[in-house]
Amino acid sequence: MAHLLVVDDQKSICELLEITFRKEGHRVETATSAAAAMRRLQAQIYDIVISDLRLAESSGLDLLKYTKEVSPSCFFILITAVGDYEDAITALNYGADRYVRKGDKLTEELRQVVRQVAESLKLKKEAGYLRRELRRLTGQDNIIGQSLRMRVVFDLIHTVAPQPSRVLITGESGTGKELVARAIHENSARSQMPFITINCGAFPETLLESELFGYVKGAFTGANENRQGLFQAAHGGTLFLDEIGNMSLTMQVKLYRVLQEHKVRPVGSTEESEVDVRVIAATNKVLETEIAEGRFREDLFYRLSVIPIHLPALRDRREDIPLLVRLFLDRFRKTMQKPLEGIDPEALRLLESYDWPGNVRELENTIERAVALEAGRIISTSALPERICHFVRLPIGAGPNIPDDGINLEKHIQEVARSYLLAALDKVGGVRTKAAALLKMSYRSFKHYAKKYGV
Repeated sequence: MAHLLVVDDQKSICELLEITFRKEGHRVETATSAAAAMRRLQAQIYDIVISDLRLAESSGLDLLKYTKEVSPSCFFILITAVGDYEDAITALNYGADRYVRKGDKLTEELRQVVRQVAESLKLKKEAGYLRRELRRLTGQDNIIGQSLRMRVVFDLIHTVAPQPSRVLITGESGTGKELVARAIHENSARSQMPFITINCGAFPETLLESELFGYVKGAFTGANENRQGLFQAAHGGTLFLDEIGNMSLTMQVKLYRVLQEHKVRPVGSTEESEVDVRVIAATNKVLETEIAEGRFREDLFYRLSVIPIHLPALRDRREDIPLLVRLFLDRFRKTMQKPLEGIDPEALRLLESYDWPGNVRELENTIERAVALEAGRIISTSALPERICHFVRLPIGAGPNIPDDGINLEKHIQEVARSYLLAALDKVGGVRTKAAALLKMSYRSFKHYAKKYGV
């Protein structure tokens, strides 16, 4: 399916082509003048423009120049009369992609060209789908777990994937929220359409708006052409809004309106376009607390959390650690081409005992490090970080359990402090001021300890 703009000063031609291409399954809009077409091009992104060369108030060449200026990737088809051969050649020099002569076979010829362009767009989308599927089949995006908590998550994915409902995924950083979102998309009717992700906490408010909704030429300094927003790019597919809890209140209002109206308005435009997008959001924050403290809109929360899915922390499903270790060990020994055969039982016991503040992501990085450092054929305890080897989990109300052979207290404290610094940075997306606040320390103290512990 392509998004078409048909331009002809004869209304009957516009109506004929609109009916023709809507029957083919395309989205079609029409304009009866170059000025009206330019206004639409300012407001929206089109895949194909079909225009008559001879328009009442101006030339189709002027529209061609404007289209290539604001939307260079748009495919432009020019309709010419029999005597317009030289003008058609000029149009090709100006950047027209194809010209079709008027006649009895005009509609059929246009249908063939549009089919070719639409097929090309489809192949691009399918290429993206195949890349994602390859990653999934080779284990890159697998969600692993046999614990009861994870079986509940798997059942929810299986149940909600075929539904159009919005999903809100919650859980600590590193628990695999994006993997769950991908699994929902790939098991839905939208699986061959785009799956697009954006980290809402990684952009300032103004930039996030243009990323989500797009912008038109001249909307702000540097906006030299129309740009499609992620909502439009994800049309027919899924948009994953990661770290939604970091979105500003102003942007929350704008997002709520899009979810309610199913329409987006690019920055700098006065016109809207409809979008068909399934939204899946995720956050590591407790949104109910954010609502109570005035940082998140309650109405948006209920729009997003039609179906909530909570991912457990790795420390709450320790029985899955051996499975994950085998997955990561097999992956990294292949990529690094190392003849590793397994992991020492004591090393595995240490991994199972550790609390994993960074969750599955931290475990993955730990195994990658161990594979890189291990000189033998079995992952030994010497290949594990000291924070794991010397980790002591304290029971509630109990004192520390000191090993019989003693413990290097200073080194242990440094490893624990370093692990908390890393976990805090991971939780807030690497923003040091936020990590300092999370650890209840000043930014200056955070910088001091980060330098001291090599973070």
